[in-house]
Amino acid sequence: MTKKVKLDGLEISEFIKERQATNVRSIKQALKIIPKLAIIRSSGSGVVDSYLRIKQKYANDIGIEVVVHESTPEGLTDTIVACNVDDSVQGIIVQLPFEGIADIDTALALVDPLKDIDNLGGGSKFDSPTAVAILWLLAAYNVELLGKNVVLIGAGRLVGGPLSRMLEASAIPYSVIDEDTKNPEELLLEADIVISGVGKPDLILSESLKPGAIVVDAGLASDKGVLKGDVEDSARLREDISVTPLRGGVGPLTVAALFENLLKACRA
Repeated sequence: MTKKVKLDGLEISEFIKERQATNVRSIKQALKIIPKLAIIRSSGSGVVDSYLRIKQKYANDIGIEVVVHESTPEGLTDTIVACNVDDSVQGIIVQLPFEGIADIDTALALVDPLKDIDNLGGGSKFDSPTAVAILWLLAAYNVELLGKNVVLIGAGRLVGGPLSRMLEASAIPYSVIDEDTKNPEELLLEADIVISGVGKPDLILSESLKPGAIVVDAGLASDKGVLKGDVEDSARLREDISVTPLRGGVGPLTVAALFENLLKACRA
């Protein structure tokens, strides 16, 4: 039987966190600055509260200052501009979802590319944290991409789009399944490595995955109040394929990659 591959993002993130804490101390001593992240959020969202707690805890663990700006949709532009010109801030995040704003892309594009550590504004000088997290996870567990049949599901701006560009830069062949793909089941059945970040529960059926497949599920959505990934639950029970866990998979490494971008911004 095919041996399952361990895909524990939480474990790897702890090693990265230790290194980053050392780097933060070095930045403070050598550059005489305190690394600072500005997070701009909307009010009254429990989902946003949970995202912020995770980022604030991580920042505290490695010695980074976080300042949270609560903004209305009408005040979002002014808040972004204020953070752009604040020399004490090296990184800016507009925490999504941002309630009450119809054209979030226009607002995100206002973030200074040199501070857009979340890679959401279109001109960011940093790699997508989620895409980086996925590559870190696979590399940590010695999953080789070259010579494998790699399939990306979705080409969105958070996962599929930036990851495809990173794979191309490394000359790694891949295929993409999106809503226009004529033969998605056939492509999936041939895939050695499947990476999905659509956010649609049960998008990937167990029967569509061949024995030995390695699946990175970066999609997350609520289905009747239950947190689910793109891969159906029954696939996670199979002993002949490897799937990232719902919690502790890509998520912790995405946060680590986000703060890696902030440290790069400090040294820029």
